[in-house]
Amino acid sequence: MQTKAYGSWTSPVDAALAAAHDGAPEWVGYVGGEPWWTEPRPGEGGRRTLVRGSTRESVLPAPWNVRSRVIEYGGLPWAGTVPAGGGAPLLVFTHFDDQRLYRFEPGAEPRPLTPPGPRWAEPLPVPDRGEVWCVLEEFTGDGPDDVRRVLAAVPLDGSAAEDRAAVRELTGERHRFLTGPRLSPDGRRAAWLAWDHPRMPWDGTELLVGEVGDDGRLHSVTTVAGGPAEAVAQVEWSADGRLLYASDRGGWWNLYRDGTPLCPREEEFAGPLWRLGSRWFAPLDDGLIAVVHGRGPAALGVLDPETGELVDAAGPWTEFAATLAVHGTRVVAVGAGPRTAPEVVELDAASGRARVVGTPHHDPVDPAYYSEPQVRTFTGPGGREVHAHVHPPRNPGHTAPAGELPPYVIWAHGGPTSRVPLVLDLAIAYFTSRGIGVAEVNYGGSTGYGREYRERLREQWGVVDVEDCAAVALALAEEGSADRDRLAIRGGSAGGWTAAASLTGTDVYACGTIAYPVLDLVGWGAGETHDFESRYLESLIGPRAEVPERYAERSPTERADRLTAPFLLLQGLDDVICPPAQCERLLARLDGRPVPHAYLTFAGEGHGFRRAETLIRALEAELALYAQVFGFDVAGIPALELVK
Repeated sequence: MQTKAYGSWTSPVDAALAAAHDGAPEWVGYVGGEPWWTEPRPGEGGRRTLVRGSTRESVLPAPWNVRSRVIEYGGLPWAGTVPAGGGAPLLVFTHFDDQRLYRFEPGAEPRPLTPPGPRWAEPLPVPDRGEVWCVLEEFTGDGPDDVRRVLAAVPLDGSAAEDRAAVRELTGERHRFLTGPRLSPDGRRAAWLAWDHPRMPWDGTELLVGEVGDDGRLHSVTTVAGGPAEAVAQVEWSADGRLLYASDRGGWWNLYRDGTPLCPREEEFAGPLWRLGSRWFAPLDDGLIAVVHGRGPAALGVLDPETGELVDAAGPWTEFAATLAVHGTRVVAVGAGPRTAPEVVELDAASGRARVVGTPHHDPVDPAYYSEPQVRTFTGPGGREVHAHVHPPRNPGHTAPAGELPPYVIWAHGGPTSRVPLVLDLAIAYFTSRGIGVAEVNYGGSTGYGREYRERLREQWGVVDVEDCAAVALALAEEGSADRDRLAIRGGSAGGWTAAASLTGTDVYACGTIAYPVLDLVGWGAGETHDFESRYLESLIGPRAEVPERYAERSPTERADRLTAPFLLLQGLDDVICPPAQCERLLARLDGRPVPHAYLTFAGEGHGFRRAETLIRALEAELALYAQVFGFDVAGIPALELVK
């Protein structure tokens, strides 16, 4: 056992290893009785491929990239079916590079179904009509908010590939945003969700039901649930034709059947609809319902809607993602845990047995190098609860000198209406195995803890999130777990905002890492970001027309004169959500002030990094920042030049 300063411990978890294991399988589905899903390929330009469960192998070689850009965050990008008489499966998918919808039979080349230009998400094959129904997003001008979205039917024969007029629109432009349709078992009705600016889907949505007419369009559309203050997050049909949906009308996302609560609990049975096609529950043919649920951590269970009995799957998985599919009594999902990376899991609802069917977890290093995470609840201002995961330093070959306390980095998640799950993350191990603690904070505004907790951030962005992160950091220092003089904060997207707002609004941190952030509220909004979030600030900050001063007061760009701590800025040059202009304006405001910093940009990267080389450079630069500021030695990584 070597005695070395915190931060300088030798670790087998290098940046290349962390990058190779970045991302998770997602968008699971059954094609016939066979599970399929998408998987990340960081080493192949960050593309996502389609994987067949029977072989666990990719069926689409590079450069095919199964990923939608609808609302920029995307959504369910593929679907499949097996012909009624049997035979080879038929799949449709959205290719990221051109956003066209393609038809694909394994063993053959994909063929385009749609023309260039429009974007597609949540494909639903309707074989008896020879169509696939989708969400269509189409830009009508040069601005990011010059856009329309409708439900549409695309012919499976390829006749629309060069002819936009061959696409049938199923609905008029009733709403700004909508999810894909769910067809009733008899095919006579369809249900979907919709909402409009300035609401986000976790503020309030409408659940719409329409009749499928002889002309194949949706008629007599009515609103059956939801509203400005009720967020319906998902809708499905039961096998007997009843409407199932998840609503937060009681303060928690609970399940309802034709308006009647099925299992009322102070737990979440759904979450924020950041991506179209997110699925937290799925009805089985026998009337049972597969559910992802919990208060904080999200378990996979099977609910009997008649008795309210809920039985969870046994196994090492403590967190399940918002992707589910069912076939007969089988349920396929993506699960992970503190010692288990995301795996594709299949649960037999009849027997209760669960097994791994894809991306099985294998430890790339001795698990002794993983931190032992702690689920903690801290006290924030006014006595409010703040949820966090604390990952202390851990390395079987090293210990720190007597009396030394470790540096800690506070991780602020994105969203901000989101939640960080407690799962094995080699990016965290990259730091903790070197002697740097990590604390992931589910600050007020996070999901998973009910609507009241989620709405703590209403008009308080840049206040509550900053205070809650600081409360965790200072509590760790006060209890003797962290070195008060060596605290840092990092985050990406909305987490980048929180990191920057913390550096310009508090004296808690010695440095920070800010990735693809929001920094200038005055500029960020309609015209500079994408349509989906262009009015988000009205709930996070307040109506711009009523509180314009608040937009300037809270912006890190406007408070650049208060910035004294060294920082690292990381930015994708293709980011249309938080464009590089946000970072450039902050740097311009420094105006020659001697604040040590580095600004790294990455061509070909958008909002969130996906390429292995980017992930490696970003992690190594972050570690180099902490080494310089906290005063420890690291070997084998590129130097980071901090300019003033």
